Amino acid sequence: MRLFLLCLIIVVPSFTYSGVTQAGTCEIKYTRTACPGKEKISYKKCKGKQKCSKFKEAATAAECGTMAVKSCRNKRLTVTKSKVINALFDGQQIKASNGSDDFCTVYEKANEEFNKCDG
Repeated sequence: MRLFLLCLIIVVPSFTYSGVTQAGTCEIKYTRTACPGKEKISYKKCKGKQKCSKFKEAATAAECGTMAVKSCRNKRLTVTKSKVINALFDGQQIKASNGSDDFCTVYEKANEEFNKCDG
């Protein structure tokens, strides 16, 4: 019985920790520029503020960067003029593939989705 308990004490913790990838914290920082007169609805996703952060789990800084680029997406073309998206992985600033702090500078649909305000 003692041998069994001794094995349990040694083996179980090794199963718990082996092969577990620890996720990091990915902070996505949003800064929106609203179309004129559309501030209230544009900033709604940040609880009425122009800037806010959202936190997600990511395995790597690269995964966090991918999430940051996806956050540039703008479906409300006549509400939000543009976005600036910055990201931190485990508290450290990360950069887009072009070296910029703004991940929207590498967002492939920026020209289609930004600066489309009426008038």
